[in-house]
Amino acid sequence: MRHLRYFIAIAEEGSLSKAAERLNVAQPALSQHMRNIEEDLKVTLLFRSSRGVQLTEAGKRLLEHGRLVVDSFQQLADIVGGTEVELSGEVRFGLPGTVSQVLSARLIDEASRRYPKIRLRIAEAMSGFIFDWLREGKVDIAVLYRARETRDLTLTPVLSEELRLFAAPGMSVGAAQPGRDAVPYVDAIRLPLIVPSPGHGLRDLLDEMALSHCDVPLNARTEIDSYAPIKTLVEQGLGYSILPAMAIKAETEAGRLVAWRLCEPELRRQLLLATPADRPMSSATRAIEALTMEMLSQLVGEGIWQARLLYEHRQGASAPRKAVPSS
Repeated sequence: MRHLRYFIAIAEEGSLSKAAERLNVAQPALSQHMRNIEEDLKVTLLFRSSRGVQLTEAGKRLLEHGRLVVDSFQQLADIVGGTEVELSGEVRFGLPGTVSQVLSARLIDEASRRYPKIRLRIAEAMSGFIFDWLREGKVDIAVLYRARETRDLTLTPVLSEELRLFAAPGMSVGAAQPGRDAVPYVDAIRLPLIVPSPGHGLRDLLDEMALSHCDVPLNARTEIDSYAPIKTLVEQGLGYSILPAMAIKAETEAGRLVAWRLCEPELRRQLLLATPADRPMSSATRAIEALTMEMLSQLVGEGIWQARLLYEHRQGASAPRKAVPSS
């Protein structure tokens, strides 16, 4: 088990020195452990490259199955000891960048206070990458905006947030007044838009709604897969965009951007909490799942996250867990 944990740390860090620091183990001793496991298995697991330590094909197979072995081993204390054992272990949490900006600090702070023996690791990426990480066992729990239908994940709808059209002050959309009037979606998508490229969850939703409700394509003049430069270009008057209300809250309150609600149809997207359905969850992961529900409920209740909760939060309990379609 120690060999497996050491190997997984090296694979995840991509560096012997970083893994040694993370594990609090001397680097020469860590190198010796790796030589031992390679000798035991009679394969080469790692090789050095200009990008650091890389995995061989055998190493990739060991990483995939080794994680399952380590996770199962860590659950033994929970299974044998039940609720009397203090929650401990590592929980790897995948978050989209926009969610992480609002949720991570609060979640990490509260988790460290309630569960000091749980090591919470946050990994940020676009929703599509996180979906793959979860299926491959690279993360234990994740927040997703969209997910393809699959039997090996449990998807729980947590909240629904509104999408809004926005622009620089002084730019107009007909006679619609910012902050007061709604703009029909068919009119919004004819504007010169600065949006993420196809394959990004938000862009795919915008395209689907344009074709199904308006029967016209999105007028995507500029494509950027990051919210920050999208907002910068819009603020400079180079186009319009559509993002979640939360993502532009600070800029609209400061007067740097103006926004309109969308109608015909109103645009909303769901936030999903995802966990594997094909392998057991540790008690530590379940605790972080319930805590995430609680933190999201707080963020919505305090008005920090402009959204609608899709479940009734109960202290110490997570939302009902059920599989949902990808729409």
